[in-house]
Amino acid sequence: MTFAAAVLTLYPEMFPGPLGVSLAGRALAEGTWSLETVQIRDFATDKHRTVDDTPAGGGAGMVLRADVLAAAVDHARASRPSAPILAMTPRGTPLTQARIRSLASGPGVILLCGRFEGFDERLFAAREIEEVSLGDVVLSGGEPAALVVLDACIRLLPGVMGAPSSGTEESFENGLLEYPHYTRPATWEGRTIPQVLRSGDHAKIAAWRQRQSEIDTRLRRPDLWERHLGARVQPASGARRENEEPDQ
Repeated sequence: MTFAAAVLTLYPEMFPGPLGVSLAGRALAEGTWSLETVQIRDFATDKHRTVDDTPAGGGAGMVLRADVLAAAVDHARASRPSAPILAMTPRGTPLTQARIRSLASGPGVILLCGRFEGFDERLFAAREIEEVSLGDVVLSGGEPAALVVLDACIRLLPGVMGAPSSGTEESFENGLLEYPHYTRPATWEGRTIPQVLRSGDHAKIAAWRQRQSEIDTRLRRPDLWERHLGARVQPASGARRENEEPDQ
């Protein structure tokens, strides 16, 4: 099954961009995934093809109009009724690797790219659209974020990556940052590869990698570490609750 992506944008020339090269580009050429760009301006109804207007209540910048965006969304959804629609906005829910995996396992995705001050909020009340964010940063538009989302999905499609384990032994896949990597030369500027990685003992190597993942996550991303600890203890506490007798 081909993973079908559609990007609603004011700048369709930005796609496929970097997704046209390397693994994603090869997968696109082989038909593993497909890409359609939809020019939002095509759904404007006036002679100037206006897509935005001044903010209600005053303020700087311009806001993308709900009527124009809804027409573009409806057009994209008509040919992809089962594909989720994601709007790229800093007001959205932070994107996670778990959500990426869910998207990659589906039929595709429709990505709505914002510009200017963002979207008329009524669009989200009128259409089933998931607002997502890459993090606590503000970009000039949703297109770079859409490229990131697509790249993250495409690399997980069957056959795109060479080694099956490449998609699972990564940061965030198991709630931890990935362990550090090394390669030849064994010694570089007086620094050597950890001895355990040269030992050939796969059990010790696996244990070392797990330990390093835990250390790095605790030091670099305490938020992830707290969630990881919570996920580890939750099944045990949940099982305990199931086995307990109900209160009399």
